[in-house]
Formats: sequence, C-alpha cells, structure tokens
Amino acid sequence: MEFEGIVVKILPPQQGTSARGEWQRQEVIFEQPSEFSRKICVTFFNKPSEVAKLREGAAYIVSANVESREYNGRWYTDVRAWRIQPKENQAQPVTPQMPEAAPFEEPAYSTTPASEVDDLPF
Repeated sequence: MEFEGIVVKILPPQQGTSARGEWQRQEVIFEQPSEFSRKICVTFFNKPSEVAKLREGAAYIVSANVESREYNGRWYTDVRAWRIQPKENQAQPVTPQMPEAAPFEEPAYSTTPASEVDDLPF
C-alpha cells in the first residue's frame, strides 16, 4: 500500500528484547490530505534512523504493509512502513537541457568573383 500523508505526531519509541534479540518500534501518525482527512498510525520497526529524518507538518509518500491478525478472538491491524520518501523528492518530469552551443557567426563570403572560382572536383 502506498499513500501520501502529512506527519501529525511522532510518538516516543518503544524498546524491548525478544528471543531474536533487541527491537525498537516507533509509531508515527500521518494525516491524508483530502476532503475527508483520515489519520493513519504507521509503525516503524527497527528503523530509528528513518524516523529521525521525519518532521512534523512535512508531507511524505509512505509505502507500507497492512496486516491483520487474530488474538483471543479479537482482531488487530498493523500498518508497517518499509519505505518513506519526502513529497518534494517525488519523481518529477525532467525537461531535457540543451548543451550550450557556440555563438552563431555569420559565414565569411568569398570576395573572389564566381567566374574565377573552380569548384569542380576533378
């Protein structure tokens, strides 16, 4: 899933240790700019350097996986980010640039009369 959102709030990180080692997760609240704005809580799992780049009020393109799972008869949904890009760095149409050309100079014309010029190749 990919969406555009503005960072509303960056929540404090949570840390812990599991059988696989230490982990860190941090949740960020994004608001989708539209007529009916919606807020999405996105989890960044073991990505503290990416969260450090985020700024509240800035727009980003977020790529995330959405997964729901059941536990004790209740369903929980998790939105995990796997890539985030600033909105202004989105691919924009590239206009080809022409290389600088040498200034145009008027060709020098011969002052020799045409009857005296021998332009035959043989």
